[in-house]
Amino acid sequence: MEMKDSGSVVLTAYHPHSPARIPGVEQGFVQDIPHSHSPASRKSLSRCRRVNRMLSNESVPPAFSRSNSQASVDSTSMEDFWCEVESIKESREDGSEEAMLSEFKPADEGELEAEWLQDVGLSTLISGAEEEDGQALLSTLTRTQAAAVQKRYNTYTQTLRKKNKHTVRDVRDIFGTSDSSPTFETVPVSPVSPNGIQLPGQKPVWKSVSSKSCLDCGIDKGSPSITEELSYDVSFSESITVLPKTQEWPKNQRFKKEDSALPKFVVRRSRLGLTEVGDLSPEDMKKIRYLSLLELTAFYDALGVELKRNRAERVRGRENGLFGVPLAVLLENDQKKVPGVKVPLIFQKLLLKLEETGLETEGILRVPGSASRVKNLHQELEAKFYEDTFDWDQVRNNDAAGLLKMFIRELPSPLFTVEYLPAFITLVEKISKIKLQLQALHLLIMLMPEANRDTAKAFLQFLKKVVANEGKNKMNLWNVSMIVAPNLFIYKGKRANQQEMQAAATTAHIVRLLIRYQDILWTVPSFLISQVRKMNEAAMNSKRQLMFDKGVRKLLRRKTMERERPERPEGAVTFPPYLQSDIPEGVIRVYAPLHSKVSMAIQLNGQTKAKDILARFHCENSHGSSQNVRGQIQSLHEIGGNIGQHCLDPEAFMLDVYRANPHAEWVIKPKAT
Repeated sequence: MEMKDSGSVVLTAYHPHSPARIPGVEQGFVQDIPHSHSPASRKSLSRCRRVNRMLSNESVPPAFSRSNSQASVDSTSMEDFWCEVESIKESREDGSEEAMLSEFKPADEGELEAEWLQDVGLSTLISGAEEEDGQALLSTLTRTQAAAVQKRYNTYTQTLRKKNKHTVRDVRDIFGTSDSSPTFETVPVSPVSPNGIQLPGQKPVWKSVSSKSCLDCGIDKGSPSITEELSYDVSFSESITVLPKTQEWPKNQRFKKEDSALPKFVVRRSRLGLTEVGDLSPEDMKKIRYLSLLELTAFYDALGVELKRNRAERVRGRENGLFGVPLAVLLENDQKKVPGVKVPLIFQKLLLKLEETGLETEGILRVPGSASRVKNLHQELEAKFYEDTFDWDQVRNNDAAGLLKMFIRELPSPLFTVEYLPAFITLVEKISKIKLQLQALHLLIMLMPEANRDTAKAFLQFLKKVVANEGKNKMNLWNVSMIVAPNLFIYKGKRANQQEMQAAATTAHIVRLLIRYQDILWTVPSFLISQVRKMNEAAMNSKRQLMFDKGVRKLLRRKTMERERPERPEGAVTFPPYLQSDIPEGVIRVYAPLHSKVSMAIQLNGQTKAKDILARFHCENSHGSSQNVRGQIQSLHEIGGNIGQHCLDPEAFMLDVYRANPHAEWVIKPKAT
């Protein structure tokens, strides 16, 4: 059955049979919507149930095949999802939302691979220019990542040769291999260094693994008895091993609604500590994005899964206002009022309103507010929000929830970016083991634009609070996921992907993973940080090589002969003081410019942690520092050397961090929020 609205959106919903006719479906999976005393709510719920009955009785057109995950979910279990879809459709019919269209341009395989090479920071392979960042990145690739680059570059060059456009560089010139195509040999994966980086001289040979042989269906198993540990020391693609060939792809993959059906994961804390996305400098996070797309591609290749991406034209949204404005533009406008803000002010205010008064409201997010009130509030906010004259006390909780969902839906580009919506769907439909789903999801979060990632994090933190109040609001993890999924993953493009719309249970499961494992997903994997360090070291070595070329050395010799104490030639690189100091091995000098005692030399041992250094400074400055400084959350930062800036985990062992970056400066300052 198809439902079309004025916004050129096709909403396709499939519910094959009644629950009794589907073998293997849990009868306890059915969700009931609580009755409301509001006439509008009763009307809305009644219409939802009529829609569900129609969807249940509708035969499935043979032109579309449903995913494995959807095939095992009955219509009544997804009632909340389809009610939300119907509510979205009604709001658009009322004219309260303006559909933003996105044109998808067709592209040949070569163009797609050229875009991929550019997105991972390897445009140098296309242009032929010797760019420092590109060369540094190539020097740090793991075997699986190198194979992924070779595969995409081969496709790109073959396409260009067919078109006879111009001569292109052979892949052997880049990787020094004897064959122009990546090698896939059935040999065990050789050891890698502890940080997951390919050791010098290793041939980029790795094992190709099919999805049928390496995947384990962990979705419909019982409640796990133990907690599984996740390690970030080795890249995800390198850690994939071949399982017995007798394992087959599950034909009837099912999603259990109980929270206990999801495994418990903990991240193994290395001696360098854990790093959140906000703990690294913007320059290093840009490199993390490059590496995440490289690793995600290698990860999907290792699983035998195609990494699909949408190619969309840039959508031009509004340049001012609150709703329908691109996140980057909205933040730029907000930062003029509140410098450094990372989440749109209107979004923060809606979340704050719901956290203060709505977390215990029964059916929050699920029970719709008044469409007319939401429309009026929307218009009033546009006019009064930035003037600080809007009366938030007049906003009812359900109406605030409606505005929150409207804000997400009206973004010109989806919160999780239109390019990677197919990758989100694929990670569930093609990968059945939840650990592997989580690893793919982790990489997708890492490569999101900063504005999208920060906004998504704030939203998921709020949803976690909603679930934590399940006892009063009657909204468990599965309920919340079903309500939020249509707002995040049904994209209102002119040629919207119908398969994405059909995958109701799939998208709900994705949201459930995002909410449940958000504390893990916003931790930067340590193997990516190790690669960033190596990239920065390679770039520094390149600069030093340029500085000490033949001409510079000749100039320095002449200056030495002319003067008793040599002067640095004009344009030469000046090394920072920490490279010229005579500090003994294992001793660091920590600076705390906001404290009364601004500097202290500290001898490190194997047990010294970052929190120990903070405690020592706090003790030394407990009486001299101002009250404002004492009230701030202070952190130890690693600055310079092979990292831009890194806010250290309080549990990080400082001797290990020092050995990883011996030329860094160590500064205590407030932690960025």
